[in-house]
Amino acid sequence: MTLSLDLASRAPLGDLKPGRISPLRTVPAHIERPEYMFHDGPERVTASDVKDPETIERIRYAGKIAAQALELVGEAVKPGVTTDELDRIGHDFLIAHDAYPSCLGYMGYPKSLCTSINEVICHGIPDDRPLEEGDIINVDITAYVKGVHGDTCRMFEVGTVDEESHLLIERTKNAMMRGIKAVAPGREINVIGRVIEKYARRFDYGVVRDYTGHGVGEAFHSGLIIPHYDAAPNYSTVMKPGMVFTIEPMITLGGIDWEQWDDEWTVVTADRSRTAQFEHTIVVTEDGAEILTLP
Repeated sequence: MTLSLDLASRAPLGDLKPGRISPLRTVPAHIERPEYMFHDGPERVTASDVKDPETIERIRYAGKIAAQALELVGEAVKPGVTTDELDRIGHDFLIAHDAYPSCLGYMGYPKSLCTSINEVICHGIPDDRPLEEGDIINVDITAYVKGVHGDTCRMFEVGTVDEESHLLIERTKNAMMRGIKAVAPGREINVIGRVIEKYARRFDYGVVRDYTGHGVGEAFHSGLIIPHYDAAPNYSTVMKPGMVFTIEPMITLGGIDWEQWDDEWTVVTADRSRTAQFEHTIVVTEDGAEILTLP
């Protein structure tokens, strides 16, 4: 199904440029650091993706702090505010709750949040560019506290946005929720992406393949991959009660090819079409899924 929109309702193509990145923010010494802050290279994953009840409760706590930080940052989203200021707000909230901003220093990432505007698919670095009327922005926040990570993100509209962008945001959230509802013990991981892609294709949207959901908990990214497209027969891991991972579809108004800026983080659509993303950390239950990143 393709929705007919007049020119005034269509999303503009992107023309973002890198801005100035401020110095690293500090974290008080008493706040526990994740293990990847103490060595070079990727994090060292040792924990199972299936968590015991005590670990799940700790992830729920971390997820709640991340979700609360996300709400606070969202309240500040308006024209004229820089993404660096959003980063400061989120950073200060996390450390005020004795949580480490998981992104800060992860594989050299220089900020506490990811802020991805318009055509940025993911990993946008907060900088001095002021938000503009009509922008859409994804804010991605992960909190590390009590030895575990809670990972979440959502979209925000800057002022009044065009109808096409508004619908993209609404439907991307719906796609995530449909993926969550598809979770059940005994099912293969690939059913999640099958449900998400089938829904997105109704609107002729692109579903990004190269960036996925992931196992999370003691590790920021455990190695478990959660594709958001129909990957069967691959990614056939069977879901089990206690398994914890993120579902975070990235959906575009155009194609799914991407390019990366010279900062080695910011990923943009190759055709500069707008893109949206929502994310929750979930746990597989005996009869479905429970969201662990709620405020």
